[in-house]
Formats: sequence, structure tokens, C-alpha cells
Amino acid sequence: MKKTLIVAAVAASFVPLAHAQSSVTLYGLIDAGFTYTNNVDGSGRAAIGSGIDQSRWGLRGSEDLGGGLKAIFNLESGFDINNGRLANDGSLFNRQAYVGLSSDYGTVTLGRQWDAMQDYVAPLTATGSWGGTYFAHPFNNDNLNTNGGFPVNNSIKYTSANYGGFTFGGTYGFSNQSSFANNREYSFGAAYQYEGLRVAAAYSQQNNPGATSNGATTDPDMSAIYAATGGFRQREFGVGVSYAFGPAQVGVAWTQSRMDNFDMSEGSSAHVNNYEVNAKYNFTPALSAGIAYTYTDGDYNVSGVKTNVGHLHQVGVQTDYALSKRTDVYAQVVYQRATGDQVGAASIYSGSASQLSSSQNQAAATVGLRHRF
Repeated sequence: MKKTLIVAAVAASFVPLAHAQSSVTLYGLIDAGFTYTNNVDGSGRAAIGSGIDQSRWGLRGSEDLGGGLKAIFNLESGFDINNGRLANDGSLFNRQAYVGLSSDYGTVTLGRQWDAMQDYVAPLTATGSWGGTYFAHPFNNDNLNTNGGFPVNNSIKYTSANYGGFTFGGTYGFSNQSSFANNREYSFGAAYQYEGLRVAAAYSQQNNPGATSNGATTDPDMSAIYAATGGFRQREFGVGVSYAFGPAQVGVAWTQSRMDNFDMSEGSSAHVNNYEVNAKYNFTPALSAGIAYTYTDGDYNVSGVKTNVGHLHQVGVQTDYALSKRTDVYAQVVYQRATGDQVGAASIYSGSASQLSSSQNQAAATVGLRHRF
């Protein structure tokens, strides 16, 4: 059970006004997994690190302002379980840091936060729900996984109230530059739920990501491309559907990531499609198993020449056993195969420590322990 500190307004004894309560919650998750990955530099690689989820801790809180209005905040930091170092970009609150207001009409927050692809589409995929890091689409090209994925800086987000199962929202990340569109980000999405049916779609766009150190996006990979080309545009689209019936759940998802002007040649572009099918079954309240398959293909266009980059097939299987409501053990295997001359090698995503395979095949097997507080 989360440790929650409920603080009554001390000033209530000094003023005649009615003061509502405020709350601050310390929460977190520690995930340690032992993973063996084959075909890394021609041999196998064994390491301890995050298995399903990125280890993290955070503080969230709210204050009742009266009339249905609340002030809210969330500070969240991911860290490396091996050495305790900060994860992602190395900032203190590298996952989220925002403050806002919430009412019956929705929620508005400002700060560092996830975009609409992660809020709406990711929960309908394996990587954004039960599967975690290793079930991410190749290279995390659509940014659905938050272990090594990038949130949006300088952002304002609106999240609607729930209207009979329908919700919607969006983010806008300011560039903080005189050139308004330089390194800005915006996204929007919507979701609908009726009993066991869930449907969601989202769109995200980054203009010149990485162009400035204090802009909306600080992903180092994007900074390198901007430095080489002078600016480009990156977009992600996605739609997902899932259906839960009894102890079973099945889902499908499609995402596409696109880059424009990523090369010095005029009109260069590239896109990657990800097609996913996933399923999960709860054998008992404690024991569950899941499986997911993703097919990825794409092409790029440079100097008017279009080239297909090949195909990636990825399948993952996971079993999880809950020792309690907060602690579970798990085992999983993910296999990826690359086909086509332009693909080169397989590479199963594992956060910031992903390793290219020395062949067109790669497998990663993990056993781990996860505790929530």
C-alpha cells in the first residue's frame, strides 16, 4: 500500500475559512532483471538491469481548492538499478515534472510530461502495458516505451474529463526561442472505452527536435541529426484496439514514425510502420502470461531514390507471478529477426543500453523481480 501523508490545513485554526485537505504521496517501482542477450559482438552478453519497467520513484500530490477545483503536481525520476545513477537524459526528474489544475471539465498541467502517443496509444500495446521495455517496437522508433523514451519539455497539456467512456487531450511543447517553431512539439489523441472494449488514436509531431538545449525535445539522437542537416521534422501516428473478456485480453495496434529532411539532399524522407498483435491470459489471480508479435517495415527516399529498408519480425513471451499485491517475479523471452539487405542486423530494444546483433537474429531472455511501493 502506497505510503500517503495526509496533511490537514494548519491555518484552519487561525482563520474562519474552511480549508480542504492536501495530500502528498511517495511512490515508486524497483525492477531488477537478469538478462542474457545473444549475438552481441559475436557472443552472448549477460547483464543485470531493468527487466519489464524502468526503476523509478516519485512524488505526487493534490490540494482541494474548493468548488471542484484541485491543484495537482507530479515529480518522477527514473534511475539505473545497477549503480543508482539517474536514467534517460540524466536530469533529476527525468520522467515527469509538472504542476496543474484539475476540475470536472478536465485537467491542465504545465512542465515536463508524456505526449499523446504515450498517453493514449501505448496502453493498448504490449510495451505500454504488461510487456514493458523489451517488447518495444524496434529501436522504440515510435517513442511508446518510456524507458529511454523522451517526454516533452516546456509543455502545456490538457486532459479532458471522462464523457461516457470518451476522453481526449493534447500537449504543446514550446521551443523557448525567438524562432517559435524551432524545436517545438505538439500532439493530440483520444480514447474510448465501453466495458471490455478500448480504442485509441494519437498523433505527435516534433519540429527541429534537438535544435536547442532548452527546447521541447532534448533527445540526443535528434540533436545529432539536426546538427548534420540544419533541421527536420519527425512525426508519429498510432491507433490501437483491445478487448478484454473474462480472464483474457487481446489487442492490435499500428504505429508509424516519419522523418522529413533527415538528409542533406532536398526532400529526403523516411517512414517506419509497426504492426502489433498481442494477447494476455490470467490463469489465476496471481499467474498470468502474455505474447506479442510485431512486424516492422519501412523505406527512405534520398535524392529522389526510394529504398525499402527491409523487414523486422519480433515475438515475445512473458509469464508473471504475483507474490503479493506489490511484488512479483517474471520470466520472458524476446526474439527478433531482420530480413532484407538494408536492415543489416537485429537489435532488441532494452532502453539506453540496446545492442546491435552481430547477425540478423537476436534473442533476449530475462528473469526478474519487481516491487512497487
